[in-house]
Amino acid sequence: MVLTPSYYKMLQTGAIAPDFSLKNVIDGSTVNLGKIKGKKGYLIIFMCNHCPYVKPKMGFINELSKKYSSKGLQVIGVSSNDPAEYSEDSPENMKKVAKEKGFSFPYLFDETQEIAKAYGASCTPDPFLFDAQKKLVYHGRVDDAHGKQHSEARTNELEEAVKELLLAGKVTVKEEPSLGCSIKWKKA
Repeated sequence: MVLTPSYYKMLQTGAIAPDFSLKNVIDGSTVNLGKIKGKKGYLIIFMCNHCPYVKPKMGFINELSKKYSSKGLQVIGVSSNDPAEYSEDSPENMKKVAKEKGFSFPYLFDETQEIAKAYGASCTPDPFLFDAQKKLVYHGRVDDAHGKQHSEARTNELEEAVKELLLAGKVTVKEEPSLGCSIKWKKA
């Protein structure tokens, strides 16, 4: 399996988060980023069910949501993979995994893959952290334990970035590219 790094040419630091309106597979509601207000930060993570680099991070992503939602962080998971080629990433299976893992954040299905393209998401997991005005402040890895549980990491870049944002309104954490499976694009 070839590791794919984050892509940095689409959204640069300071760019405004592209708006979206996507279905939350957990409860069937529609989540519109533009209508979510009053948060200190927005963590949008491109992820999926089948990726061996995402699976060991699911618990930690959920932990971040639970730990920081009351402090103003909105976590949103987005799966953009083609379920025709990867049935494990179908909306039905996304819902099943979200319930099994007890996700406390919306898990959205990007059926057209337009949102992944708008963000320049290239791998899973691919975290994008935005401030209160939805300006990009961090686009990097979760930690240095690629394909392993967060507890095995020596670094903690994503949570450090979240803490800085919530406490100081800015992020100084050095960005290292996330590494993972490529997003599974639909065949033309």
